[in-house]
Amino acid sequence: MDTAGFLATPEPTAEAQRLFDDDVAELGYVMNNSRLWAYQPETLSGLFELLRTANAGDRLSLRQRGILVTACASAFGDSYCALAWGGKLAGLSEPETAAGVLTGSDAGLSPEERAMAGWARKVARDPNGTTEEDVQALRDAGFSDPQIFTMTVFVALRLAFSTVNDALGARPDQALHASTPAAVRDAVTFGRPVAS
Repeated sequence: MDTAGFLATPEPTAEAQRLFDDDVAELGYVMNNSRLWAYQPETLSGLFELLRTANAGDRLSLRQRGILVTACASAFGDSYCALAWGGKLAGLSEPETAAGVLTGSDAGLSPEERAMAGWARKVARDPNGTTEEDVQALRDAGFSDPQIFTMTVFVALRLAFSTVNDALGARPDQALHASTPAAVRDAVTFGRPVAS
């Protein structure tokens, strides 16, 4: 049986084919998580539109989003997003910087970026364990309350995406793994193994 994670491959639809075509146009292959989300491509589009909406006011730069997702994915134990966004962050900085975010050392980040990474990890690991002092640390790093809200919503929505992928067995793609810098690959020692 052909599978998408732990589920059988869904029946093809025009919406799913658009999802696959977008992957091929951007990456040259169809991602394993796209095969899984082919069950509800409209939901995936809605989730990503929600992410865009959340980021519309207090714009997070691509580097900031890379830091948030990479830190969140590593704290959550999501190898797929850690490789994907760790690779993106490596391209926006250096592979060693991305590896530092994945391992929690945050080497190569500014003080503001370290505060963001720390917040993303706290939200991913234990949102009920955050404190007013944690939020104050973000303010002290220069972030406004609207920016803190945006970061938090962004991380929470990324966690929703990762939860579906991880719970239903989506494994990182071989092509993704191969195209990710070695320092990033070496730092991802958690989560589901790369698809064979």
